[in-house]
Amino acid sequence: MLSLVVDFQQNKPLAVKPDFVHGVRSILCDGSLDKEFIAKAIDLPGEGEIMDMMDIADPDAVHAVRSFVRKHLASELKAEFLKTVENNRSSDPYIFDHSNMSRRALKNIALSYLATLEDAQITELVLNEYKTATNMTDQFAALTALVQTPGETRDDVLADFYSKWEHDFLVVNKWFTLQAMSDIPGNVENVRKLLQHPAFDLRNPNKVHSLIGRFRTSPVNFHAKDGSGYKFLGEMVLQVDKLNPQGASRLMSAFSRWKHYDETRQALAKAQLEMILSTNGISENVFEIASKSLAA
Repeated sequence: MLSLVVDFQQNKPLAVKPDFVHGVRSILCDGSLDKEFIAKAIDLPGEGEIMDMMDIADPDAVHAVRSFVRKHLASELKAEFLKTVENNRSSDPYIFDHSNMSRRALKNIALSYLATLEDAQITELVLNEYKTATNMTDQFAALTALVQTPGETRDDVLADFYSKWEHDFLVVNKWFTLQAMSDIPGNVENVRKLLQHPAFDLRNPNKVHSLIGRFRTSPVNFHAKDGSGYKFLGEMVLQVDKLNPQGASRLMSAFSRWKHYDETRQALAKAQLEMILSTNGISENVFEIASKSLAA
């Protein structure tokens, strides 16, 4: 994966080695293996994990490469993934045991790969999985797969899910988190709009964590090269600090590794840290984290 990141940075064509595809196919189709193991084995490292292995993290390159590899695997193994979904689909009542949990995990990761193809028939398949799901795990997995592509379908299923679960605050928190973590371009504006949602309350620490806190876990949007992600978090730290200094200091931790990124991002993150420190009346909690981050 790291070699592909270098290729991307050098504007070289990206290519996934056939042996890698063959290896994933072999694991996916090996009926002797535990399904939970298969689901974990064919999943790619997260973008944060990949960036941790780099001297200078490049969120855009890592996101582009990981997305390319996922889509390539989905294309090359489309038939196998479709078969995996079909063979592990169930309309039986929800059962909480290893056999059923591993079956759901395998089906849902296959579904997530297929959703990267942005194919109308695949979208219909995932939408059907969402509509016919008999449990929260399967329904939320299908929802997660659908919301990674901007458009009417995304908006409709998000609205539908909220209408079904708006009275369950824990599920609504998951709904906020799903949107906050989305990698769709310019997602910071969607998160800003969600701050005005009737179910969001800046005074509620769980709501703050679910939306603002989880936004930080989308590297491509939080570390956007235009600084919009940093600016958003800087503003939110100051607002939350007036209500919950400890919560604000936890949000601040996202700036702690600002020197791990390129000079452009360093300058943008540093500007937010300096802005926060220059604000009158900030709490000791936030002052401590901001000053230590700058001095690191």
